[in-house]
Amino acid sequence: MKKVFNPRLMLISSMAIFGTLGLFVRNIPVSSGELALYRAVLAALLIAVFLLVTKQKIPFSKIKKEVPSLLASGVAMGINWILLFEAYKYTTVSVATLSYYFAPVIVTVVCPFLFKEKLTKKQILCFVMSTVGLVLITGIGDVGGGKDFVGILFGLGAAVFYSTVILLNKFIKNVEGIHRTFLQFLAAIITLLPYVLLTSGVTLGTLGGLGWINLLIVGLIHTGVTYCMYFSSLKELPGQKAAILSYIDPLVAVLISVTVLGETMTLWQIIGGVLILGFTLWNEISPRSEK
Repeated sequence: MKKVFNPRLMLISSMAIFGTLGLFVRNIPVSSGELALYRAVLAALLIAVFLLVTKQKIPFSKIKKEVPSLLASGVAMGINWILLFEAYKYTTVSVATLSYYFAPVIVTVVCPFLFKEKLTKKQILCFVMSTVGLVLITGIGDVGGGKDFVGILFGLGAAVFYSTVILLNKFIKNVEGIHRTFLQFLAAIITLLPYVLLTSGVTLGTLGGLGWINLLIVGLIHTGVTYCMYFSSLKELPGQKAAILSYIDPLVAVLISVTVLGETMTLWQIIGGVLILGFTLWNEISPRSEK
């Protein structure tokens, strides 16, 4: 059977859509926890329909041992979303996104301890230079006061939990990408529902037309449709090409922040962002010189 979709175009499209997330989140006047819950619910419903239409069954009998890791990663995903949405509220979309993209650096540093992988000189250099980039974003120049710094901390917190999702996924061997994401969304819903009920409560009734439109776009398009596109394309593309194309996401986010939202970045923040993205990308795509 011929492929209907070009996997490279699907990955480019999904990354570009991910990059516009902050623009729509800004127009949804609910708490971060509530927004994360609705995002998970809408995406889970859409992926459930996708699995039914494509007649894909989840092999529960084969994944019993991996259920704890799936549940834990779903919990981490939900917390990750909450912190990222909080970062958008306190600082610019560009700075929040660049702080969030420190996650690959965290994974690089933690992997040697969890999986006994050797940390190469190249990886050490990438870690050091990416950290310098983070320092430039947070500690030099005019970052807009304490509120801006709080946003950066939320972005870093989101990076920690996103790296947790990545690391937990390394323990999940027998679950396909789309099935894994669906189960993670369900775990996120189970976690987020009591949190929302105990904190902000359900405030959907306060959303106006614009809020509803943006919420549906974030839940169905940015999460449901885009995750399906993302995982479908990853099956067909080499790892290096996927790594390169994944950096379309932060680049689009920065462009949206500056050109559409009118948010500014200092020269030091721009240099810091280049260091973070440049060295994390180099770390991912460079061929290993050591086994």
